[in-house]
Amino acid sequence: MAAFLLRHVSRHCLRAHLNAQLCIRNAAPLGTTAKEEMERFWKKNTSSNRPLSPHLTIYKWSLPMALSVCHRGSGIALSGGVSLFGLSALLLPGNFESYLMFVKSLCLGPTLIYSAKFVLVFPLMYHSLNGIRHLLWDLGKGLAIPQVWLSGVAVVVLAVLSSGGLAAL
Repeated sequence: MAAFLLRHVSRHCLRAHLNAQLCIRNAAPLGTTAKEEMERFWKKNTSSNRPLSPHLTIYKWSLPMALSVCHRGSGIALSGGVSLFGLSALLLPGNFESYLMFVKSLCLGPTLIYSAKFVLVFPLMYHSLNGIRHLLWDLGKGLAIPQVWLSGVAVVVLAVLSSGGLAAL
């Protein structure tokens, strides 16, 4: 009730002190809607006979380009994996130890276990190291083309080595 009274008194005071032309009760509608603007945009572009952008088909893939795509993909995969792990912890019966004991009871060979651990840890290491690379770029460091290539190779090598080391634990 107090908010309603305050709003009413404020409007009344403003109307009394401001010019009548400034106090418009109803706003005028916009000239066009978003749908009309999009139709106008596409009509203009199709009538001008401009070619469509070739997108990725004209570019020669390079290491920085591939690493950028992989960085985005690993981020999506990591967020999806963490979400699935959290949902499974909430919804599945039992606890983590019971599932760990189940995996141990499968008697999988050490090579398969090491490979599975490597596959699980590599996206995390790659995304983390490439994220540090991006943070350095944000500081303005390493933006020359040779440095971009060198840092890209360094990220891949360090990600493979650190993933191999972590998988061996």
